[in-house]
Amino acid sequence: MGRYTGPVCRLCRREKNKLYLKGARCFGAKCPLEGNYHIPGMHGPKKRPREKISDYGLHLREKQRVRRTYGMMENQFKNYFVVAKNQRTIPTGDKLLELLERRLDNVLYRASLAPSRTSARQIINHAHIRVNGKRLDIPSYIVKPGDSIEIKPKARKINLIEEAIKSPVTPPSWMTFDEKNFKVEILRIPTISDIDSTVNIQLVVEYYSR
Repeated sequence: MGRYTGPVCRLCRREKNKLYLKGARCFGAKCPLEGNYHIPGMHGPKKRPREKISDYGLHLREKQRVRRTYGMMENQFKNYFVVAKNQRTIPTGDKLLELLERRLDNVLYRASLAPSRTSARQIINHAHIRVNGKRLDIPSYIVKPGDSIEIKPKARKINLIEEAIKSPVTPPSWMTFDEKNFKVEILRIPTISDIDSTVNIQLVVEYYSR
């Protein structure tokens, strides 16, 4: 599976929003969006920015913002949309966000066990995680109610994890976090009201439904 390996702060500048891709830096004064910034490009900022974005551009930017926030390439992100669209229980957009939130790498980030989703994937790929007592190295694993996720004892002293626990991120209500034992319990499936997001997910649905 491909992944983006370039500078991540330029992604935030492009979307004009904090995507929280770089851990503690995103909460401090060093974040580019805290000062004067411009959209990245080889020619620098334009002297006369466009006054109006097209409908297509509006839908595209929202899709890109959600995709980059969760750190996925286009094909993988679209596959999640297809899965969400094929179910009939809840609105497609709500289901899409639910699936993204239930990814194992996102759970680690939400529980303050990793400073970013990228770091969470690294921790999982290096086999530092146990799910229900068994080693799991698949960042895209979809957690279920009753799942127990914990950091292996030997990995609890990793600086990346120790620093993440001190971050201002608060675990959402659909999970519990035992800081003493580095353990997360999934209580229920997250709903749209549990997801602290400013994205307009309907624009993403409309983008792929063209």
